[in-house]
Amino acid sequence: MAKLGNAGTYRLGDRTVNRLGYGAMQLAGPGVFGPPKDHDTALAVLREAVASGVNHIDTSDFYGPYVTNRLIREALHPYQDDLVIVTKIGAKRGADASWNPAMSAPELTSAVHDNLRNLGLDALDVVNLRILGGDGHGPSEGSIEAPLTALAELQRQGLVRHIGLSNTTPTQLAQGRGIAEIVCVQNHYNLAHREDDAMIDALAADGIAYVPFFPLGGFTPLQSTTLSDVAARIGATPMQVALAWLLHRSANILLIPGTSSLGHLRENLAVADIALTSEAIAELDGIGSAGH
Repeated sequence: MAKLGNAGTYRLGDRTVNRLGYGAMQLAGPGVFGPPKDHDTALAVLREAVASGVNHIDTSDFYGPYVTNRLIREALHPYQDDLVIVTKIGAKRGADASWNPAMSAPELTSAVHDNLRNLGLDALDVVNLRILGGDGHGPSEGSIEAPLTALAELQRQGLVRHIGLSNTTPTQLAQGRGIAEIVCVQNHYNLAHREDDAMIDALAADGIAYVPFFPLGGFTPLQSTTLSDVAARIGATPMQVALAWLLHRSANILLIPGTSSLGHLRENLAVADIALTSEAIAELDGIGSAGH
């Protein structure tokens, strides 16, 4: 069983979590829509993750919708004291599985109450405001004052303990930090997609967590070859090496690799024990340089 403490810990709001966490998105059906392909395995993955030392789970009521939160409650409630469940609001799913903005104050309020009910909580540890970009997924500029002010009001009511931003630009982050205390940023970042390098360093200086998603998204075949070569040399999978590089990149990075497979879960948690040589790190760093 992986010793997750080997990967270190970091502050998330007023809590301390192991840097190797778990993302629940893949527990929903295809396209993050509908029920899991195997209900019992989904519960087993959640239970093994926590039993292995995971104390940071990322989820949302728009996964399914409502699927992953209900699975988390069924598998893990009543929750152990050190478990931090991070959810996100700001979108809703259409009947056709589309992702649609849901950023009005009534929609955000409803989303917080839905998350509370489906997770079986009185207050949410961390809520990320998910900013849907122009294409529905990538970031795009635009004021976040109105939705973030609405979320801050829910925090004042005691329904939300901490606030984060997801899919945010540096401009939006700066605006957001003027409205509320931001305890984490969740953006697309990996070996090949490194537009947030400066943001990560700035957040680290302020003690704010950064949570990358799509740890293997956006690679070219050439970059994948470099990653595969390093992985073969150290006896690990490409995904394990990509995750290990993220842990090495900055102490404020928290990982939330997701899977619906017990085997893949164990592979992901084993990353805590992977040590990268300086030579391997230099090769992997070069992937990002080649991508610019």
